[in-house]
Amino acid sequence: MKFPEAKKQFIQSWGTLGSEWGINRSMAQVHALLLIAPKPLSAEEIMEELSISRGNANMNLRDLINWTLVSKELVPGDRKEYFVAEKDIWEIARIIARERKRREIEPVLKVLNQLKDFDAAKSNPEHQAFSKTIGDLSDLVGKMDKTVDVMLKADESWFFSTLLKLIK
Repeated sequence: MKFPEAKKQFIQSWGTLGSEWGINRSMAQVHALLLIAPKPLSAEEIMEELSISRGNANMNLRDLINWTLVSKELVPGDRKEYFVAEKDIWEIARIIARERKRREIEPVLKVLNQLKDFDAAKSNPEHQAFSKTIGDLSDLVGKMDKTVDVMLKADESWFFSTLLKLIK
């Protein structure tokens, strides 16, 4: 496979993967392009490379900056804004985990905690089943939340060595 084809396939695949993180395909493709770029790219270069509009490029760059996956970089002697992606894959995984925790796990935990406080009739089987299910879900999501917290606080080598021990 030649480089241009491999680059295009990576960008397309990262775009598909992005939808699994909870972001749109275009945003993930912009991230992929910046991730593999050896130098900072301008919005115009991104637009040209991905065949997207200025509005699409600017909106996705702003979102990637908000996620802290991308930052602006100044190029001396040039008035354009340039963008560069975080290149440390471990840090990217931590950023994505942190954002998914904030957007997905924390809201679910909040709702489950509110639902645990409903006024249940102890003799009603439907109330008991509901209460048990909510409690079990709350426990599971709480454990997921703690696991993500451990990952976010962990050193890369410690985390992977612990993960490998768990798998064995």
